Amino acid sequence: MLIPYNSLLELPEETLNNLIREYLFTQVEDGGFDTLSGDSLKHAISRCRDALKRGELVVEYGEEDESIAIRNRDQIIGTQN
Repeated sequence: MLIPYNSLLELPEETLNNLIREYLFTQVEDGGFDTLSGDSLKHAISRCRDALKRGELVVEYGEEDESIAIRNRDQIIGTQN
């Protein structure tokens, strides 16, 4: 199930930032980013928030395993076809 962006705004800011950090760290491991420290992390969090707002990234809740993760919208749509 996809969580609407407006619902994310109801979360405490630190909760949303932690979710974004988790996503970004997976991107570092996958080679999507070179490094995430200091100012680069702040910039990456801001870019991720913007992508969530535009709908390029989405938050998906997995009911089976009660997991929550940020995903690229294209990846979600591709798995639902």
